[in-house]
Amino acid sequence: MTSGNAERSSTAPGGLAGHADDRLSAPGGVAVPVRLLSAAARLPERAYEHDAAYDLYAAEARLLPPLGRAVIGTGIALGLPPGLAALTLPRSGLAARHGISIVNAPGLIDPGYRGEVRIVLLNTDRDDSFTVNAGERIAQLLFLPLTAVSLFPASELDATQRGAQGFGSSGTGERP
Repeated sequence: MTSGNAERSSTAPGGLAGHADDRLSAPGGVAVPVRLLSAAARLPERAYEHDAAYDLYAAEARLLPPLGRAVIGTGIALGLPPGLAALTLPRSGLAARHGISIVNAPGLIDPGYRGEVRIVLLNTDRDDSFTVNAGERIAQLLFLPLTAVSLFPASELDATQRGAQGFGSSGTGERP
């Protein structure tokens, strides 16, 4: 006799844990297989229906000392198809309340990468440590379509209003 839990823990075609319909995609979107690498791993989820990004969860506990950083495993691997990449982004609530950010934000996950998604967290607080608990939301995952690009050498570039004005060129006050 098979229980519902035993069926739930099976692997669907394509290596996706759970039922075949448990996929990271919006209606009419791209289905992305997710491999759960540990018992602590959780499928990324959107908090609200129309959120742009999915929450990523820590699959391990770690203490971030003041001004310290650590690589935190999410316990998942993604099967991104060609033409789709993902970015890992900081969570605004962790940043505002605790000074937690991602060192290499945004982190890029290429379509050919099949290893564990890991997040390099940074505690920007000078005084307080921060404990990351397994199962805690630590980052966001944003999927992006890729555009085929051809680069070529050019002796001149077309003129634009901004031109070569770089860092700080637009100022900090209101624009006229």
